[in-house]
Amino acid sequence: MVMQRHHLTRAGIALALCLHHLVSAIEVPLDSNIQSELPQPPTITKQSVKDYIVDPRDNIFIECEAKGNPVPTFSWTRNGKFFNVAKDPKVSMRRRSGTLVIDFHSGGRPEDYEGEYQCFARNDYGTALSSKIHLQVSKSPLWPKEKVDVIEVDEGAPLSLQCNPPPGLPSPVIFWMSSSMEPIHQDKRVSQGQNGDLYFSNVMLQDAQTDYSCNARFHFTHTIQQKNPYTLKVKTKKPHNETSLRNHTDMYSARGITETTPSFMYPYGTSSSQMVLRGVDLLLECIASGVPAPDIMWYKKGGELPAGKTKLENFNKALRISNVSEEDSGEYFCLASNKMGSIRHTISVRVKAAPYWLDEPQNLILAPGEDGRLVCRANGNPKPAIQWLVNGEPIEASPPNPSREVAGDTIVFRDTQIGSSAVYQCNASNEHGYLLANAFVSVLDVPPRILAPRNQLIRVIQNNRTRLDCPFFGSPIPTLRWFKNGQGNTLDGGNYKAHENGSLEMNMARKEDQGIYTCVATNILGKAEAQVRLEVKDPTRIVRGPEDQVVKRGSMPRLHCRIKHDPTLKLTVTWLKDDAPLYMGNRMKKEDDGLTIYGVAEKDQGDYTCVASTELDKDSAKAYLTVLERPDRPRDLELTDLAERSVRLTWIPGDDNNSPITDYIVQFEEDRFQPGMWHNHSRYPGSVNSAVLSLSPYVNYQFRVIAVNDVGSSLPSVPSERYQTNGARPEINPTGVQGAGTQKNNMEITWTPLNATQAYGPNLRYIVRWRRRDPRGSWYNETVKAPRHVVWNTPIYVPYEIKVQAENDFGRAPEPDTVIGYSGEDYPKAAPTDVRIRVLNSTAIALTWTRVHLDTIQGQLKEYRAYFWRDSSLLKNLWVSKKRQYVSFPGDRNRGIVSRLFPYSNYKLEMVVTNGRGDGPRSEVKEFPTPEGVPSSPRYLRIRQPNLESINLEWDHPEHPNGVLTGYNLRYQAFNGTKTGRTLVENFSPNQTRFTLQRTDPISRYRFFLRARTQVGEGEAIVEESPALLNEAYTKNHVDIATQGWFIGLMCAIALLVLILLIVCFIKRSRGGKYPVRDNKDEHLNPEDKNVEDGSFDYRYAPVGMSTPATTSPPSAPLPAITDLTALPLHITAAPRCHAASSITPPTFLLLPPALGKSSTEGNAPWKSNRAARMLPRSPPFPVSAWKDQSRRRAGALASATQDTAAGQPR
Repeated sequence: MVMQRHHLTRAGIALALCLHHLVSAIEVPLDSNIQSELPQPPTITKQSVKDYIVDPRDNIFIECEAKGNPVPTFSWTRNGKFFNVAKDPKVSMRRRSGTLVIDFHSGGRPEDYEGEYQCFARNDYGTALSSKIHLQVSKSPLWPKEKVDVIEVDEGAPLSLQCNPPPGLPSPVIFWMSSSMEPIHQDKRVSQGQNGDLYFSNVMLQDAQTDYSCNARFHFTHTIQQKNPYTLKVKTKKPHNETSLRNHTDMYSARGITETTPSFMYPYGTSSSQMVLRGVDLLLECIASGVPAPDIMWYKKGGELPAGKTKLENFNKALRISNVSEEDSGEYFCLASNKMGSIRHTISVRVKAAPYWLDEPQNLILAPGEDGRLVCRANGNPKPAIQWLVNGEPIEASPPNPSREVAGDTIVFRDTQIGSSAVYQCNASNEHGYLLANAFVSVLDVPPRILAPRNQLIRVIQNNRTRLDCPFFGSPIPTLRWFKNGQGNTLDGGNYKAHENGSLEMNMARKEDQGIYTCVATNILGKAEAQVRLEVKDPTRIVRGPEDQVVKRGSMPRLHCRIKHDPTLKLTVTWLKDDAPLYMGNRMKKEDDGLTIYGVAEKDQGDYTCVASTELDKDSAKAYLTVLERPDRPRDLELTDLAERSVRLTWIPGDDNNSPITDYIVQFEEDRFQPGMWHNHSRYPGSVNSAVLSLSPYVNYQFRVIAVNDVGSSLPSVPSERYQTNGARPEINPTGVQGAGTQKNNMEITWTPLNATQAYGPNLRYIVRWRRRDPRGSWYNETVKAPRHVVWNTPIYVPYEIKVQAENDFGRAPEPDTVIGYSGEDYPKAAPTDVRIRVLNSTAIALTWTRVHLDTIQGQLKEYRAYFWRDSSLLKNLWVSKKRQYVSFPGDRNRGIVSRLFPYSNYKLEMVVTNGRGDGPRSEVKEFPTPEGVPSSPRYLRIRQPNLESINLEWDHPEHPNGVLTGYNLRYQAFNGTKTGRTLVENFSPNQTRFTLQRTDPISRYRFFLRARTQVGEGEAIVEESPALLNEAYTKNHVDIATQGWFIGLMCAIALLVLILLIVCFIKRSRGGKYPVRDNKDEHLNPEDKNVEDGSFDYRYAPVGMSTPATTSPPSAPLPAITDLTALPLHITAAPRCHAASSITPPTFLLLPPALGKSSTEGNAPWKSNRAARMLPRSPPFPVSAWKDQSRRRAGALASATQDTAAGQPR
């Protein structure tokens, strides 16, 4: 269950508890405000341990702290008598605490303060006691001086070195070392016992090589005291001989030591007993002598050793049982054995117990008239005695209380009343210790109080279990009821469950459960209530989570995570990889509905989890991304089964990286012909890791293997060792043999040489043979190493028979096949004759000719070729390109077609025959004209819209008229969206290139189709559309900005804004403001004009040509009305800013009309002269873009504003 709550104080956690009617008790909340208001008897909160050992070098602190209301006061007893702290200057008590501080900085003996201390904490409602604290001062006495004699012992005899450390408090830690501070090596033969003594199961000669000193380390002083060392003298029957010891299988017999059965050095005899207190660790020990050193085993009579609690220590010589309980009582025995025999010792373990709690008495808070009880039950061995005290005094000696009844370990309270509060002590003791517990009884009457904050808000996810908390307090314990939305029915049952602690639990929160809940706590002293508002939210769900994917390395996988959640909750989406937060590097792109990984790599493989969380809940979805990588390289190549022409290659496959290996490619490299270059040898299925390779003679092979899967190829393996095959004669001859002339008197013979695996031996060479194709001709031959041989002085273009045979030092290849080649060609000697032309249409002609004789070709006939060029146009003054072109007619032909000619032109044509050497002589030049054709499209069509009533069209003549133009044809139609009008047609003369269309519809656009025509027909059309109204741009032409509506609107908006600013300035002037303006820049201002100092000027409307008097009084006549702004030219001049008192920011420029009429009296004219207007201070350029959004304002609005101003009514 996930909830969102307002912060609760800690008081909200402590709830009122309703117990059994006889144990009806109230728990006081931890809220400090409540506790400060309620009376409370003392409670001991901190005290020193019962057995308190202190360091004599430090001050002594005996702790005792308590709480209560009122704050308790403290006193102490020492050894059962009152301890007057005020009389001893070394002793003091901490403020608001009972902790004793004994200060020895000014001297004194800590031992003087040893004893038994007990603390008493008192207030108006009782007295609480601490445990009796036995204070002791730590002691670390010196080792008594003693003389230690040399200990003589026979080799093989047992020995114990006693430590007997001085009695310390606490007991010191014992360890053995040599006098040179080297630790004594211990094993199953030599070890230290629990009492600190050092035991030798048997003494060996090497034990005399060092001395033995017992060391005691004291806890508080951190000092180590060393006893005088023991020195051993070992008497032996044979001298020490390392060689004899190393070579003898039995060390003891080699030393002449008699082997003996085990005997116990500690404890003595065959049985002993041991008592241990419950809860501490029990340590049983058995140390035995014998030759060889015996092994120790532990057993429990009648059962197994306690499971999970036992531990063998000190080379199995000690058995530790931790946290002993009564069940661990019984007989344990240790078995010491060597090859000579065994012996056992039985230890009877008795477990006693100091008192321990079964039911420790608890504080009891009751309301007047309620019943209750204090229970003090303890156990121990022997059974502890129970003693009750009240406020530190035996209960028998306390004043009688009729509402109290003592029954052994229980005190019963009936019908308690105010004033019965007290602190009760229970003391449980036996011979092994005691327990002391304080428990107070407090009788309170408190009206109900709600401990939770007011107006809580709890938000919960729909269909989840939730709980509304209403912690309360009161005495008597109040009853609590829940209501919803002010309804009178108590909520309990069905989906609701009310708990005694004040909580209202809902098994399943539904939308209809939203609302305001009220909890009401009531007792006989009053009632209290609080409200909790519950909001039920939609759950967060991943509607499409990531799916398992298998992708190739370098691809771009996308993991989906589409989420549905409550819109009032803040959603957080996080991604995890392998259950750890995913680092979003530059290859990871987190999106609203998924995660994209760019260039996925092998390290991106793993589990991806999308976690969608809000303040109240979360949902997650997981998918596994498998990345297919190229396989790892094969390894450990091995050559076996070596033969003349084969070898077995074996390899170990590499990891397939999630994509099965489909193939293995075996490559080889040889070091004679192409060292360092690898060649593919063979390919094998991915299930194979061994193959027999076919080899060629005379190759020094080295192999490597490449693995292939669906992703790609692995890196090549490490090459194998080399394998050399023996040589042989070649088995094949060169391929690709051919002979052809490079000049007219030679023939070049070429072929494809043998490669390294075909040479088969050293000194590879080629025997070249040739003769003219005549059975009676004789063969010529030449031996070469290069794959080329040139035969000179050959006739022109005659056939030759050619053979090329391979040879090495082991012999020749088989007889080669014969190949026919030809010697070099010469240019043809004759040209085609009787060339005839027939015009097919305006762009094509048909050709016929007489073929040349084959003897004149002097080579292999390739083609007949017709060269043609455009000589001129039949139109006057039309420039044409005379670039030569040709058309090929392959083979021995006598006819063909030439196309793609220009109509209405004069052409010239000539023909040649071509062989491998080139063109022969040219034929006679033929001339022919082409008839008229249809023209090309006009070069351009420009469209302009000067207004909404007409459209201007302008075009240019076609680039290729292809004849005499007879006119132009224009088709056009209106369209608006998908609707089109009917098509209209206009015909124009050949010289007309302009047309104006009067629009019948100012909204629709037009589509134009313009064609030129000749007598043959109309040519290709050029198509254009009129521009849209919102984008007045003309095709292939610039626009006249002065005729555009947006520009006119912008100018009108600027004029209107300036006029408004003028009106504001005139209004300010009419209120009495005076501002100096100079008529001449050289004229000095009046010293009385204070505005000069702050740089202020006035705004004046100054029509051009009007004079202005020197006075600065406002004009007496109204402004003339401006009725036509379009006829009023405006001049822009720099304007000064308004007076500093004005709250309106002036524009940068002022627009002034040149003239509005002249005053009849020059001196009384209310206007300044044009010169004065030009003398106004200048400002930065006018920010035209500031008023661009008012570009559609009409000029009439400005005129009406001017008239209103002239009438004294500013707008």
